[in-house]
Amino acid sequence: MTEDAADENLYPNRGKGDSTSGVSRRRLLAGSAAAGATATAGCTGAISGSDGGDDEAAPATVFVFNTGDNTVSVIDAENDDLLTTTYLGATASFPSNQFLPNLLDSADGAMWLNVNNGVRAVNAGSLSEMASLDTGSGANWQEVTPDGSHLVVSAREPTHKQYRLDADPGSDSFGDVTAEIDRKPEGGRGDNDGPGPCDVSIHPDGEYAYVPDIFADTLSVIDIADFEVVNQVSVSPVDDADAVAPWMDTVSWDGETLLVENNEGEAGTESIWDISDPAEPEERVRLTGDDGLGELPLTSEIGPDSEIGYVFTANSESVTVLDIPAGEVIETIDLGGSAFVGTWDPAGEKLYVPVQTSDEVKVIEHASREIVETISVGAKPYGATAGRVRPDEDTAGNLLASIASLGVELSDAGTTYCIGNCACGHQL
Repeated sequence: MTEDAADENLYPNRGKGDSTSGVSRRRLLAGSAAAGATATAGCTGAISGSDGGDDEAAPATVFVFNTGDNTVSVIDAENDDLLTTTYLGATASFPSNQFLPNLLDSADGAMWLNVNNGVRAVNAGSLSEMASLDTGSGANWQEVTPDGSHLVVSAREPTHKQYRLDADPGSDSFGDVTAEIDRKPEGGRGDNDGPGPCDVSIHPDGEYAYVPDIFADTLSVIDIADFEVVNQVSVSPVDDADAVAPWMDTVSWDGETLLVENNEGEAGTESIWDISDPAEPEERVRLTGDDGLGELPLTSEIGPDSEIGYVFTANSESVTVLDIPAGEVIETIDLGGSAFVGTWDPAGEKLYVPVQTSDEVKVIEHASREIVETISVGAKPYGATAGRVRPDEDTAGNLLASIASLGVELSDAGTTYCIGNCACGHQL
């Protein structure tokens, strides 16, 4: 076997060589060179382009979590350059990314990740753990309120709970649970012992959170201050499907619209909800494959104008673009691989989409709705978030990342529930 054919151990999606359990000499030499360069760079220091501790915020930064090797890739969102890939020892399929890009502007800030059996806060400057919550569930989602004061968490089976945490890093109770809702008494479809709360998306006024319940075919509205379910809207399946199974959602920036992805039927559906009355959502449109929707819609993002929706459809290896006011599909963006999520840069001008099956990030410019850049990152990138802060250079972390890139499994602790080609715990 040639070195080229043996060069695809950890990154089987790059090139066309056969996968092997060994580590090729080329990979070993490349990793050694990277490790050597890291070792001579000094112990710690600001990554190029950061503020180095000044009061002025750093340039826009995107963090991409690589599920294949527990690393995080740091991208300069001004120039779309990869700054570094460093070892984190954890990863996230769905980190908080709705309001965080405009909140994360300090090295003391926290990035919230969904990890195995709970959620975890990671310091944006040091990438060290700040707080964590063990929910007892392997499937978790979380979102920070617009003012950064609360974190709302959905913990699916077997827990079936909603949690509210103190998300202010300056608070003495940072990371503590401040309220919770046991949702098991609601029951669920079939043998499920609860409604299966999935994603969390928060209204821009910060008063309400919206949770799709995959095992109950309901959309739940949670009053964040009182932390109680104040409304549940039932939805019925179309096209003879057994269930709607709503699982992910996104609120528009103007607070008028909610997109909900449904694991309905064989190909999935997409719902457009009117939330002009935030506590009384009404489903306006449900899109199917016959409308041009890609197969298995998983998550979505909404453009800063609140008129264009981007729906990630992993089975179609594309992004389905929606005209939200018209309630219709207007185009499809080919990604050349499977992607599950995206995140906006802080300015809301570019959408960064990790493509898990090619170990790349595709950058979509909102103004043109075209892919303007492709950035190579770590192994099996899945989740992403952003901010105006960059982590300190970490010699040890970079060295471990180099070792991990050679296929050495350093740790399986803290990994996110959705590893590989999975979505919310469901194999694609």
